Amino acid sequence: MTDSVPPARSENTQGSSAPLPGTPPDYSILTPAFEKLCDVIARLRSPEGCPWDRAQTLETIKPYTLEETYELLEAIDSGNDQHIIEELGDLLLQIVLDSQIAADEGRFDLTHVVDRLTRKMIERHPHVFGDVSAETPDEVRKNWDQIKDQEKQRRSIFDGLPEALPALARASRVAEKAAKVGYDFPHRDMLFDKLREEIQELADELFHDGRLPETPATVEAEVIADQELDDPELQARVEGELGDILFVVANIARRWKINPEEALRKSNRKFQVRVQKIEQALETEGRSIQEATLQEMEAIYQAVKQQERAQR
Repeated sequence: MTDSVPPARSENTQGSSAPLPGTPPDYSILTPAFEKLCDVIARLRSPEGCPWDRAQTLETIKPYTLEETYELLEAIDSGNDQHIIEELGDLLLQIVLDSQIAADEGRFDLTHVVDRLTRKMIERHPHVFGDVSAETPDEVRKNWDQIKDQEKQRRSIFDGLPEALPALARASRVAEKAAKVGYDFPHRDMLFDKLREEIQELADELFHDGRLPETPATVEAEVIADQELDDPELQARVEGELGDILFVVANIARRWKINPEEALRKSNRKFQVRVQKIEQALETEGRSIQEATLQEMEAIYQAVKQQERAQR
């Protein structure tokens, strides 16, 4: 066991003691705790262990790994440390379990994973562990990409982008890769002209005269049922134009250093919370949301928005 040295600590802005940045964990505590975790996972995979865990493969476990990743993001958004600890643990479980599955299949084990990661982090940070100079985050990223390209022997600038990335996040990464070789609008403001162009192309497909509707967004109107596109070729063209609009939006986010996937995820959550508050308000009146009119729901929604603004 590695000798443990109590972590150096400093006073933070609240006056409480906190470890100095870059202080490793107390190995006298971490090592036995991690050993116990590995023992537990190995036991679950043993013939005397859990039937569910024994049945898993690297393929069957993939959906759970993705789910745990998104749950961790939600925990980070919540700012609740106990929630974050729990979700980090669940994600760590996936790594240890995946490695144990591979070990049981005679492919590799957790030691190989840790060794490869440690070696990669040292090799990718020559400005820390070598004699390369990198004074800014952009210089660090440039060095990282050059080393990565050499390691992977990539032929295309898009090699290495995971196909499983959510489409909006992938759009931003694809455009970022192109921008690194100079294929990008000279000024980010130009993207809004491009967005107007793409919206017009969508209007050309959806409306006979190509004019965007000027129908006011209000709940004080007759409900008109949507009509599906009954022409497969038209549907494909509309899908393409909508995709182009989303791609431009992702690029606007990229040029302003906003993660579009995070932005949309937070907007999804914001809308969901507001509608849930509509449900709660109606429940206090002894009604369900299905019994409310559109106008009633909108009134509560706008009241919730006003409350949010007042709390900022």
